[in-house]
Amino acid sequence: MRRRPRRTRPLHIFAMTVIFALSLVATLSWAWTGGVDQLGLPYGPGDDPAVTLPGRPLPPLGGARQPAQPGVVPTAPGAAPGAAPGASGVPGEPGSAARGVQPSHPGPAGSATDATPSSESGARRCHTGRKLVPTCGVLWGVAPGAFTDGRGKQALAAFEEKTGRHQDIFHAYHRGNRQLFPTETEVAIARQPGRERILFLNWKPSGASWAKIAQGDPATDAFLDRLARHINAEFPEQFFFTVHHEAEDNVREKAGSGYTARDYAAMYRHVVQRLRARGVDNLVTVLVHMAYVPHTSESWFQAMYPGDDVVDWVGFDTYAYGDPGYGHGDFAELLNRQSSARPNWPGFYNWATTKHPNKPLMVAEWGVWTSKTNPGHKAQFYREVGRQIGRFPNIRAMVHFDTPHSQKGRDSRVDATPESLSAYRRLGRLPIFQVDIRPSVS
Repeated sequence: MRRRPRRTRPLHIFAMTVIFALSLVATLSWAWTGGVDQLGLPYGPGDDPAVTLPGRPLPPLGGARQPAQPGVVPTAPGAAPGAAPGASGVPGEPGSAARGVQPSHPGPAGSATDATPSSESGARRCHTGRKLVPTCGVLWGVAPGAFTDGRGKQALAAFEEKTGRHQDIFHAYHRGNRQLFPTETEVAIARQPGRERILFLNWKPSGASWAKIAQGDPATDAFLDRLARHINAEFPEQFFFTVHHEAEDNVREKAGSGYTARDYAAMYRHVVQRLRARGVDNLVTVLVHMAYVPHTSESWFQAMYPGDDVVDWVGFDTYAYGDPGYGHGDFAELLNRQSSARPNWPGFYNWATTKHPNKPLMVAEWGVWTSKTNPGHKAQFYREVGRQIGRFPNIRAMVHFDTPHSQKGRDSRVDATPESLSAYRRLGRLPIFQVDIRPSVS
């Protein structure tokens, strides 16, 4: 008797094909509507997402380094994390390269880690805490429209629109003894409903040497007293404040010059103490260094420190270069820049975490100078930031310096190319840079 042919196998194959097709359509729809970006995936070469763990808080300052994550190559202490070897080719600055992160130190008392669970996902939620140190994650900010007439509210709005996110920190600069700050515009920026921001106000005194200011220069003291009354009356919120950033450029290490490293430390100390004595208790002070190896390796460099009691954060300004030579490399090189001409300098991050293990660190100005001969470097650098930021747990704030032309004509704009803007937008969406700004009235 002849058996009938079985028809179940073709039906089974047809059903599996339909299921696979439906799954493929659903997956493509999810990705097209931004599903990949919602995961917070950093992008590697060729825009292939490199998986990381979203929502993981950074350890307390000085605590253990972040565990190795998928998509992030772990680095042994003392190794160069992602640093490109080779000589710089720049006279006086050969062999620039980055060193690995040195072993961490015990965390400071009161370094907050009390992140609250998110009502949506149950994940730990990052927010600003004591002295504006985030409970986890890294604050994200900008000095928009620098060296242009359009800097301020308009430039900030344009920057936020093109980068697709709110900025936690707004960085502004003031000079001399005339203009009181924060200005009306800066107050409005800080208090914009639903988009509150932290001000980072940078003041450079003028009219007297550092030594004279430290000794109580009458004109400077009169301005500081007026400034104290203004802040007390108009702006009780906490804000970042620095005195004469990048002062290394102005050090004249000669007795009687009025501009020695010790003169700077005394001047900084006098300014902060006078403001505090007049009731200004909402300053969160940031000592901002110029992380330029020929300066940081000078014998006088460490004499610039005014003291733990008047320094809340340690900041540094550093830029990446698109062309091969000094400053050309990845994010690790930016933070731990070295030079074979100064072999004893360990790199700024390594130095700061050793000398000031209990201080949060701020990259107070950073950017990537546009290269006409290597235009793709800027986008690649932003991708490296996303891959490497977890290796540097004491970095708690990053403030981009966005300008079409520096004093030397260099362009740090994030939208120098469509690719660089896309990479920067993706960088700003990573979970590590999502920190809630909580009310901080002193």
